[in-house]
Amino acid sequence: MYSLEKIFRVAQMAAIIGAVGLMATTVTAQVAPKGSGIESDDYEWNKMEGGEKELALTLKGNIENGEEAYEICSGCHLPSGAGRPDGTFPQLAGQHPVVIIKQIADIRAGRRDNVIMYPFASSLIDQQELADVAAYIQTLPIPTDNGRGPGTNLEEGKKLYDRDCVKCHGDKGQGDAVKFYPVLAGQHYKYMLRQIIEIAEKKRRNANPDMVKIVEKYTHEEQMAVVDYMSRLGWPERSK
Repeated sequence: MYSLEKIFRVAQMAAIIGAVGLMATTVTAQVAPKGSGIESDDYEWNKMEGGEKELALTLKGNIENGEEAYEICSGCHLPSGAGRPDGTFPQLAGQHPVVIIKQIADIRAGRRDNVIMYPFASSLIDQQELADVAAYIQTLPIPTDNGRGPGTNLEEGKKLYDRDCVKCHGDKGQGDAVKFYPVLAGQHYKYMLRQIIEIAEKKRRNANPDMVKIVEKYTHEEQMAVVDYMSRLGWPERSK
């Protein structure tokens, strides 16, 4: 039998998804706060300020509870965590918990602007539930049928990736949990292309300034080439 809390979650998920389908009128009505981002002179990427992110990082995530909490995420990101190949919703499966915690905390605090995601992120009850859902997402196998680029300039893409990206994101796109660098393996081409453009233009307000310095110098053709290459990275150890 479902608990009252679970019934409430399912009803809440249905209401929000329904609002998204109706031009997101209900979703956008829930206005996120506006935190300090990369546009601020005193911006420090991933600063530990003693808030909910830092607390959630100290907690051990409960995978079973995280699976239940993830139900509200599955409507957009799918039960498998595979997201959408058209790039509307990113692939989450296999992502480092610290990355999930940071991104959700940034959205909740208004450091990363996402009007569709904000109501879902805000539905998590507390820091423990944030840690739980992040722990569960890591257990999901990374898909190998993600959306990929056209494959027209992979040689240039590999050259750029090896020069500028591999030191942080790894040769398999495995990222670095210690440094909060995300897994790229299995991520959709169109989603990553949108993100690299927003980072280059400083529209992704929680971006790492070190990454901004790299990608803001790329031409659009170089952006497409490196992202095309990234969309073909695989991390077999987390794809099983």
